[in-house]
Amino acid sequence: MKKPFSFVCFILFAALICLPGSVLAAKIKVAGIYSQPIQQKWDACLHKALLSLSEKGEIDYVFSEKVSNTDYIRVLREYAESGVALVVGEAFGISRDVHKAADDYPEVAFLMGDSFGPYGKNMSVFDNYIHEPCYLMGMIAGTMTKTNKIGMVGGYPIGEVNRLFNAFMEGAKSVNPDVQFKVSFIGSWYDPPKAKEFAYAQIEAGVDVLYAERAGVVDAAKEKGIVAFGNVNDMNKEENGKDVVVASALWHMEPAIGHAVERVKAGTFTAEDYKEWTMMGKGGASLSPYYEFEDKLPAEIKEKVAQTATGIKDGSVVVEINDNEPKSTF
Repeated sequence: MKKPFSFVCFILFAALICLPGSVLAAKIKVAGIYSQPIQQKWDACLHKALLSLSEKGEIDYVFSEKVSNTDYIRVLREYAESGVALVVGEAFGISRDVHKAADDYPEVAFLMGDSFGPYGKNMSVFDNYIHEPCYLMGMIAGTMTKTNKIGMVGGYPIGEVNRLFNAFMEGAKSVNPDVQFKVSFIGSWYDPPKAKEFAYAQIEAGVDVLYAERAGVVDAAKEKGIVAFGNVNDMNKEENGKDVVVASALWHMEPAIGHAVERVKAGTFTAEDYKEWTMMGKGGASLSPYYEFEDKLPAEIKEKVAQTATGIKDGSVVVEINDNEPKSTF
């Protein structure tokens, strides 16, 4: 007796969904909303991670860039209305309005950069917790300075910047108790000429190593013949830092966004803090290669950094998260 066609289809469907990596694992539509141009490195990290998932066929990806805070909620709501399953963006300064949108679209998952915690049932938050590789960079910087004066140029004295500077300073002091710091904030997320001028001023004050939290600092280091350390992206390769940038603290959003997409597809997305997904233990942060400095750095400090990195990853070494504003010490 022939089986009814519908029964045959059911059997085939059941077999397919039991296959690992089933071809029926549906794509979801994901929207990225960026307040800066996607070339700005913070947003670039999110964009890169989402592009990677799109190229693998995991998601359909749409995005808007250079969206001002005054226009942000309108764009977010338009994407929510259009049927996206996940919105990736930022709620800094507009958390209350984003919370309202999350309430109004309970079927949409939100993964937002935010200084506050998760909200409701469908808004998870993240930030760049790359303080651990910053500590490692500080260890190297503390051994390289000859003047015992290190300069640091950042955007704004907010938690996500402060914790990186504080960790860098602690790393440097762990190997060189005599080191001092000059800390400056330019009041902008993207103003390379201004960052460069602040770096010049620090060099005039005697620093011989720079932490380039913002673009423009590497150019000053190059022109003045000193070394620098990079932030978020690989500034040796991406910001003309050859022979200048010793190493960079890298931020990888692939683990965090991959986790969110997996949760959405499984129907298990909830409001979580994705902090651990942006740290070294889960691959959300790392120290770049040393490139031209590989053979210039003493074997002793490279080994010490490697051992510390191993300890961070296995949990035996904990780098303190300190979001307080760092101050200059000279």
